Amino acid sequence: MPKNSYTLEPVGVIRSTVKSRADAPRQGSEGAPDAWLEIEPRFADALLGMEVGHELIVITWLHEADREVLQNHPRSDPSRPLTGVFYTRSPARPNPLGLHPVTVLEVERRRIKIGPIEAFDGTPVVDIKSASTHADG
Repeated sequence: MPKNSYTLEPVGVIRSTVKSRADAPRQGSEGAPDAWLEIEPRFADALLGMEVGHELIVITWLHEADREVLQNHPRSDPSRPLTGVFYTRSPARPNPLGLHPVTVLEVERRRIKIGPIEAFDGTPVVDIKSASTHADG
């Protein structure tokens, strides 16, 4: 493996009613649904301490994104100036990571209901972090 290459291992997957771009809400969590985050069995122990009401940052791999796009018009609006993707929220980018601030709504064994979240059904989750500055660790 080249020195500048990295391997990410999904820790889970999003199960959502959002199946395609047509179902997706516009930018921001306005209108975004709640979804289930299903954790891979080998990572189940990492949920210890997770409770309803906790605020998290869910980090996803935007697997349907175009990794070749470096510039676009924000919100796909051609009246807006062409902008580099590092200054947009576009999913199209060299390393398509999604950052999703969510709240834990339910906890069931290896599944947590979170929301609201803008992510397609089947989106891989590469990490979960507490959004609280009070979390230990």
